Formats: sequence, structure tokens, C-alpha cells
Amino acid sequence: MNGSRFMTLFIKPNYFRQDIKKREYLLTAVRCMALMGLIAFLYYDSFWAVPALLPIGFGYFLQWEQECMEKKRVEFQKQFQESIRALSASLGAGYSVENAMKETKKELSVLYRDTEPIQREFTYMIRQIHLHIPIEQIIEEWAERTGQEDVYNFAAVFAAAKRSGGNMTGIIKNAIRQIEDKLAVAEEIETILAAKKYEFKVMSAVPFGVMAYMKVSFPEFMDVLYGSSVGIGVMSGCLGVYIAAYLLGRKIINIEV
Repeated sequence: MNGSRFMTLFIKPNYFRQDIKKREYLLTAVRCMALMGLIAFLYYDSFWAVPALLPIGFGYFLQWEQECMEKKRVEFQKQFQESIRALSASLGAGYSVENAMKETKKELSVLYRDTEPIQREFTYMIRQIHLHIPIEQIIEEWAERTGQEDVYNFAAVFAAAKRSGGNMTGIIKNAIRQIEDKLAVAEEIETILAAKKYEFKVMSAVPFGVMAYMKVSFPEFMDVLYGSSVGIGVMSGCLGVYIAAYLLGRKIINIEV
């Protein structure tokens, strides 16, 4: 079994993983190594403990990746909101759906770089339009690629309105209002939690600071905990409690809308 197949089995596919740059992965890998080295030094006074700490480094890496993809997902939501707002304006100006998609692509080109997800998607969809693929199928495939609830909902109401000949502009405007309300709630929650998240980061670093201070100022006290099975067991227990508290804290401050 090759490496990519192995990763596919154990890591849930995510549309926004492709937007994480290789440089970001490399820097995070370096941070993971530094974290494992710091834990090995403070908790076990031996860098030989690093191999045993690989699960912690891997967990930190996955956590960073999830946070990074979540940030890109939130940014995509805002981009999607702008795109359907521009689409609604083009439809209101009398364009057909296909031509409105092309006009929307032109407006998005002014707002976003070609590397942004919304630009990438509209470029691909315009190519599909040129191949005379039905617009309903194009938007449904868009929703399937991104896996985003807002895009799925938009695709469903768009297809229903297209088949029934309903008020396309009105339907899109209603979809925009719903997305804006959802984003407003998310931003309000994020504002409320911003200070708490900062406090959580500070508190997460405090135990390392305390241990570093003790190791430098009172080495004889810390030496008792190093080099014996009892000391290793005590330090491993402390590390386990710290990890459990850290995961609990993350669960408390991470609220999905």
C-alpha cells in the first residue's frame, strides 16, 4: 500500500487541504519537531524520548491542519457570498444564467487572485458552460466538490427554481440573506471567544514556562524526577493530564455555527 493510499484511509478528505502550501506544511513539521524536543527535554531530560513522543507531534500536526482548513473554509464562505451576490446582480440586469455566471467570473477576477478557491471554481465552471453542460449539473457538481452546506443548499434551490421557472433573482437574494445571517452569527461568536482563545493559548504555555523555570532554578529538585522508573511514571502522568486538559479546553472554545 503506497503512502497516499494510506493517508486517504486514515485522514478524511477535505476540499480545502489543497490550498495549504507546501511551505506551510514544512514549517509546521519543524514546529512539531521542536515541540517534541521541548517535551522530551522538560519532562524526561533526554532527547532519546522524542521517538516515543511522535504521536503527540502527529496529533499537533493534524490539529494545525484542521485549523488551517477551517480558516480557509470560513474565507471560502465569504467568497461564496460575494459570488452569489454578483450573480444575483447580473441576473437582475437581465442576463441569462450562463451569461450571469460569466459576468460574475469577471467581477471576482477584480476581487480575488486566481489562486483563490472561488476563482478556481468559477474558472472551471465557465469551461463547463462552454462545453454546453447543463447549468444545474454544473452547480450540483460544484457543491459535491466543495462539500459545503451553503453550496449544497444553493444548488438545491437553484435547480428547483430553474426547473419550475421561478423567480431566480429572488431565490438567490434569499440565499444571500441566509448566508449573511449565518456569517454574522459566526463572527459575533468569534468576537466573544477571541479573548478566551488568547487566554487559552497563554495558559497552555504556562506549564512549560513553570517547568523550564524549575529546571533552571532548582535542578536538584527536578533531578529526582529524571532517570528512574518512578520519576518517568510521574512525569508521564503529568503530561497525560496536561494533554487531557488541553483537549478539553479546545473542545470548550471551539463552537461550530
